[in-house]
Amino acid sequence: MHTAAPVPGPAGSPSPDWADRTATLLEEVRARSPLVQCITNTVVQNVTANVLLALGASAAMIDVTTEAGPFARVADALLVNTGTPHPEPRAASVEAASAAVDVGTPWVLDPVAVGALPVRTALARELLALRPTVLRGNASEILALLGDADGGRGVDSTAGTDEARAAALRASDGRLVGAVAVSGPVDLLVAPGTGVVRVANGSPLLTRITGGGCALGAVVAAFAAVVPDDPGAAAVAGTVVHTVAAELAARDAGGPGTFQPLFLDRLATLTPEDVLRVARITTESAPPTIPGSAAAPTVVRP
Repeated sequence: MHTAAPVPGPAGSPSPDWADRTATLLEEVRARSPLVQCITNTVVQNVTANVLLALGASAAMIDVTTEAGPFARVADALLVNTGTPHPEPRAASVEAASAAVDVGTPWVLDPVAVGALPVRTALARELLALRPTVLRGNASEILALLGDADGGRGVDSTAGTDEARAAALRASDGRLVGAVAVSGPVDLLVAPGTGVVRVANGSPLLTRITGGGCALGAVVAAFAAVVPDDPGAAAVAGTVVHTVAAELAARDAGGPGTFQPLFLDRLATLTPEDVLRVARITTESAPPTIPGSAAAPTVVRP
C-alpha cells in the first residue's frame, strides 16, 4: 500500500487516499493489460491507441457493424467517442454499447461536440439512454447532453467545470450514468459514494495536440476494466494518471511538437511514486441524493 502526505488543492479538503488508490490502480492496469475496444473519431485513432499502449493497456479499433457488438462482449472495456459520427460507426457504437450493457462490460461515453450539431447530439442521447459506466467530456458537452445548455464551440468548451457540477450530480445520483468526468483546467469527477473530486493537474499543451482530451476517455475505460464495480474510482484514477503524465511531460517540452512524444514517454514510465508526489486531488462530500432523483448504487447497469 502506498502512502503520501496530504496535497492541498484548489477547493475542498486534502485527499491523500485518492492519490494512494490511483497509484495502486495504475499497477493493476499494467499487470492486467486490459483490452479496450475503441469506437472513436478518425482524427484521434492513432493517438488513442498509442496512449493505451503507453499506459500498459491494449487497444482494438473495432468500429464496424456485426463485429462491434460481439467484440464488446469479450473486450475488457469499451470507449464510444462521437467525434466523427459517420453512418457505420454510429450504428456500430449503439451495437457495441448495447452488447456491453448486456454482458456487463464497463464502457465510457465521450460526447464530442454535442449540442449545436444534430447528428452527434441525437447519437449521444441514444447512447446515454444505455447508461454508460462513465460519461466523460468538457463542461459544455456534459451540459448540452444532459439538457442544461446548448453546447460549446465545436470541441471547445465555453463553460467551466463547476458550471456542470449540478447536472453531473443529477445524472449520477439519478441512475443515468455510473460516474461523470468533466474535463477542464481543474477536472471535476462525480459519482455516488465518491462525492465530488477535483483534480488540478495537467497542462494547457493537452489542448494543443490532436487527441489530448479524446484519449482520456480511453484511459478512463482502461481503469474501468480493473474496477468495473466502481465507476468513480475509474474516473478519478484515469484522470489523475493522464493529467499527471501531461504535467510532467510539459516540464521538458518546448511546445506541442515535443510535448506529444514526451507525453507518451511519461505515461509509459509513470511510477506510483510520481502519482503520490505530483497529484493534486481534493474532495467534497456530495449530497446522497439530488431532489427529484432516485438514490442510486455505485454500479449502474440495467
